[in-house]
Amino acid sequence: MYNTKILGTGSAFPEQELSNHELEKVVDTSDEWIRERTGILTRRKVSEGEENSDLGAAASKKALEMAGLSAEDVGLILYCTNTPDKILPATACIMQPKIGAKNAVAFDLNAACAGWVLGLSVADQFIRTGAYKNILVIGAEALSRFINWNDRNTCVLFGDGAGATVISRAEKNEESRIYSTKMLSDGNYESILDIRFGGSRFPVTEERLGQPGQYIAMNGREVFKFAVRALVDRCCEVLKESDYMVDDITWFVPHQANIRIIEAINKKLEIPMEKTFLNVHKYGNTSAATCPTVFDEAVREGRVQRGDLVLFATFGGGLTSAASLIRF
Repeated sequence: MYNTKILGTGSAFPEQELSNHELEKVVDTSDEWIRERTGILTRRKVSEGEENSDLGAAASKKALEMAGLSAEDVGLILYCTNTPDKILPATACIMQPKIGAKNAVAFDLNAACAGWVLGLSVADQFIRTGAYKNILVIGAEALSRFINWNDRNTCVLFGDGAGATVISRAEKNEESRIYSTKMLSDGNYESILDIRFGGSRFPVTEERLGQPGQYIAMNGREVFKFAVRALVDRCCEVLKESDYMVDDITWFVPHQANIRIIEAINKKLEIPMEKTFLNVHKYGNTSAATCPTVFDEAVREGRVQRGDLVLFATFGGGLTSAASLIRF
């Protein structure tokens, strides 16, 4: 059995920016209302002709450059998204030739906002068993294509972006490693955060085009309660299994859904906000891309150093929650 490490990180966002003040012009809301309830100031939005896979490719190239690898060194591409370029084929396959990863098998993983952390765990298993040496795990979304711009409860929350990580085999004497990941889903709550139309249950028809079921729908109050309870539980489980305490953590990387959720989780776990990475104010909730993008920013700014103990925590539709503890 091999150890696993994060060797490189990268992120990418569309150039088009959408501020709270611009949203005031299209929906009944205000900059103050959005900031107070979510902590979001602005978000990014893909332009016409720009694809989810374009963002994933840009982030992947940066991660590979940091890792000192070429795309041909990658054996597996895990593309974590719930806003794919197409229903068929996998967005991982669409992105593959954009970076030249001709030696890789590629497939998608859909665990909504929790996707990247689940992808990290899947990659960890493949590397531990020796199946692959280098794996790309990407969390990327084009959520603006699935937004109802008349629904102020959702249109203010989400943004587009991509984060990528190169997950590689660690040498036995290396300190860097992935310690553990804890995950849990409860499908009884699948309807409180979903996109109803577009699958085989409710395929897109002329009658359904433009209807609310075509867009993201969310019961915000119920999601908030689930998120806080579930993430506290997953974090405690992963720390216990890894034989660490909260005070041992160097950095905390929570899902960037809402500043109030993050503050509630930190309070219950007694993690200082000074140890917590945030970019929700700049990009909004980018779903599967939040954890890898905010982590990449911290790595590139020099805040994260090799040997730091980092706790990731996320939740999303399903409802699914996950936490992972790594030594960077």
